[in-house]
Amino acid sequence: MVDHARAQRLAKRITHIVAEALEHEVKDPRLAMVTITDTRVTGDLREATVFYTVWGDDAARESTAQALESAKGIIRSAVGRGTGLKHTPTIAFVHDALPDDARHIDELLERVRHADQQLHQLAEHARPAGDVDTATSQAAGESQHGPQSVTVRCDVTYERRVCRTAQDVRSSAPLCIRK
Repeated sequence: MVDHARAQRLAKRITHIVAEALEHEVKDPRLAMVTITDTRVTGDLREATVFYTVWGDDAARESTAQALESAKGIIRSAVGRGTGLKHTPTIAFVHDALPDDARHIDELLERVRHADQQLHQLAEHARPAGDVDTATSQAAGESQHGPQSVTVRCDVTYERRVCRTAQDVRSSAPLCIRK
């Protein structure tokens, strides 16, 4: 039976042990800019995957991966001493791409913000295409010189007073109903 809570506790403990071992026990200068970001342990506690990031370019990542592989024995010994397990888990180091992905998403969001600002600037100075539709504006009670008066017709039906504008009379849709 798998105890996930125990595996998570062990993963946190391994993260701290590996970080301390890299800082104090391993004397490789290629590991100076390594950060341990996460550790995952299998349910049987036999295998641990340690995720790390490196400050630098692809050459620094490659040299760090080689340095971690060469220091794997020292680190596994430190994990065995620090955890007190009967079987020390095997350790695999994997470069964590999460910070790179987050940086890429930030760049994409910045591009979208910039494009949105450009679109907003263009929209501020934009004018509608073509002329104003005079037929629609006159039916709505507006002319080229401003609003005109609107004719209102009232019908009395079954002691109700239905108020309509000139445009609503044509469509026969009541605008307001009063008793």
